[in-house]
Amino acid sequence: MLRKGTQRIKEYLIERCILVNGLTSIFLLGLIFLFLLREGLWAFQFTSLWDFIAGLSWYPVSDPPLFGILPLILGSLLVTCGALSISIPLGISAAVFIAEVAPAGVRDWLKAAVELLAAIPSIVIGFIGLTVLAPSIQRAFSLPTGLTALTGSITLAFMAMPTIVSIAEDALTAVPAAYREASYALGATRWQTIYRVTVPSATSGIVAALMLGIGRAIGETMAVMMVTGNAAVIPRGFLEPVRTLTATIAAEMGETVHRSPHYHALFAIGIVLFVITFLINIGAASIIQRQPGSRRR
Repeated sequence: MLRKGTQRIKEYLIERCILVNGLTSIFLLGLIFLFLLREGLWAFQFTSLWDFIAGLSWYPVSDPPLFGILPLILGSLLVTCGALSISIPLGISAAVFIAEVAPAGVRDWLKAAVELLAAIPSIVIGFIGLTVLAPSIQRAFSLPTGLTALTGSITLAFMAMPTIVSIAEDALTAVPAAYREASYALGATRWQTIYRVTVPSATSGIVAALMLGIGRAIGETMAVMMVTGNAAVIPRGFLEPVRTLTATIAAEMGETVHRSPHYHALFAIGIVLFVITFLINIGAASIIQRQPGSRRR
């Protein structure tokens, strides 16, 4: 009886700690959003919401200043979509290979290598992209500069891929072995079992991996700022310089006058990034909820 009472007390304390940590995280997130609102909403005293979102010119130090972030939004989306078009198929394929195909000894080495790649600082990857990838793209396409959206997409894909591979591989490994055995018992081959049983069963974890990969891509700052050319113009393709929302904040926040219109406009960009990330998470949650058995889990 004493042992059971002690066990219940431990479980109660653990539950309370989890509850407190969860509420604290939500509270801190709310404070961050309120701080962004407090500093960013002042920007709309100097420009309208429509001119801010749909404006074609970002010239914050002109007279009068122009705070149109549509080129920055399109640049961010272009680079992010390009990175995901590379990292998602390669990342999921690598995760399937590590979890389902590779021998046990090789699997351990590959998992260690993926985790090592995830630990490389973004500034190092950006420097490699600037010194190696950008000149190669410039020569390959005969461009005036190699600092383009394509360079940023490849660099971001390399950064997002380890996250996608690691989490997707964990999700695939967590699929019960009984599912595979039942599939084999029905006469399915290994590849039929993988794409008809294992991958669908791990959909929730794979979607979570993709969302973290998207978050890594759209929220990256330094590497993108180094390799995309930082041209605040409407992008017409992957072979032109672009500028992202995050790179704009990083490049200009240190040079702005405190409480100036430019200062508040940068915080307004932070609000836009916050909203975009929130919508991505909502979309991921809705996708997971539509999966068969998600409600039961």
